[in-house]
Amino acid sequence: MSESSQQSEANIGLIGHVDHGKTTLTNALSGKWADQHSEEQKRGITIKLGYAECDIYEDPDGDGPSRLHVDNDDGAYDHVRSISLVDAPGHESLMATMLAGTTVMDGAILIIAADERVPQAQTEEHLMALEIAGIDNIIVAQNKIDLLTDDQLKQNHEQIKAFLKDTSYEDAPVIPISAEKRVNIDYLLQAIQDHLPTPDRDETLSPRFLTTRSFDINRPGYSPDDLVGGVLGGSLTQGTLDVGDDIVIKPGRVVTEHNQQVAKPIKTSVTSLNAGNTSLDEARPGGSLGVMTELDPSVVKSDNLVGNIVGDEDALPPVWQRVKLDVELLDRVVGATGDKEVEDIKRGETLLLNVNSATTAGQVYELGKDLVKVALRLPICAEHGDRMSISRKVGNRFRLIGHGVLDADESEEADVDETQNENN
Repeated sequence: MSESSQQSEANIGLIGHVDHGKTTLTNALSGKWADQHSEEQKRGITIKLGYAECDIYEDPDGDGPSRLHVDNDDGAYDHVRSISLVDAPGHESLMATMLAGTTVMDGAILIIAADERVPQAQTEEHLMALEIAGIDNIIVAQNKIDLLTDDQLKQNHEQIKAFLKDTSYEDAPVIPISAEKRVNIDYLLQAIQDHLPTPDRDETLSPRFLTTRSFDINRPGYSPDDLVGGVLGGSLTQGTLDVGDDIVIKPGRVVTEHNQQVAKPIKTSVTSLNAGNTSLDEARPGGSLGVMTELDPSVVKSDNLVGNIVGDEDALPPVWQRVKLDVELLDRVVGATGDKEVEDIKRGETLLLNVNSATTAGQVYELGKDLVKVALRLPICAEHGDRMSISRKVGNRFRLIGHGVLDADESEEADVDETQNENN
């Protein structure tokens, strides 16, 4: 597949039950296997959020969906769009990672294997996560059609439509594909173009970057003179970033001082910007982005800064240690075995919360009508009105039970120390 010089304009999530073909479809669309980590390759599942760039080309002389392509090796096609694919883990134990990924998705492809009954547990849970995250537009990819007869495919299609009925996605298109055999990829591309639009974004606002990955790209054996600073991966949701910009990372490092947690925002500078294999002087809001910094690599290694928000020092949201949430619970626990009703939240119980790209746990210390107050184990950076997904322990897994909206008027800010400089 040929490379484009375009910065991707949208993040499209690939979600669904484990082993339904998300990573294979990522490869069919991008030519890249998103499972890059050794443990993922060993186990054959996605553990972290995976990213890949997809360039869509159009044959100016073609007709119908077959005019769209994901490669342009002969240079005969016109480039029409670049998107970033976010490959979210499907395993039930990694639901928090999937929920964090929804915060940067502009649309999603829900992948359902045609050779299994519908819905599987995480298929249902992931669809509800998209609704809670406020993602309006999805496509359903009915995958592995090469494994079934026509009659079996029709039956599976009916199950999918019945599953979508009475959800926000009742009218979502269902595209039969084989990701492994590259069947109907052109029809899927047409559906992406028709149903997953790029949202309007405001480049005049102060920059805001949601961090979904952080890592050290230096390899063992590098000489000190060759070492480079740490990298932040994620998406710019508003504003622009330029090489040379001074940025602040919040909450930053969280330490315990005098038996109390203190957030220490980090100040650094942007040394380069990368979208896929393309270096940028300026980054606009859109798809996945790599921000190289002057940070000491030890600060960013092993995704240490996931969940942080990056931007101008005086324009970032507050850091909260205790939050009040106006809550709305689901009727039943999604993804759990059996049909379990969602019980009321109880004082003293532990909840798992996802907001922006952050995941934190907290203990409920006060209750009211349709509200809870939660003392967080790790502080979060968030705005008044931000939506959080809420999960609770059901059996041995955290299960999605609803969402809450942050009420800043009755939340308590964390202790925040002066901005730290963590550069090399």
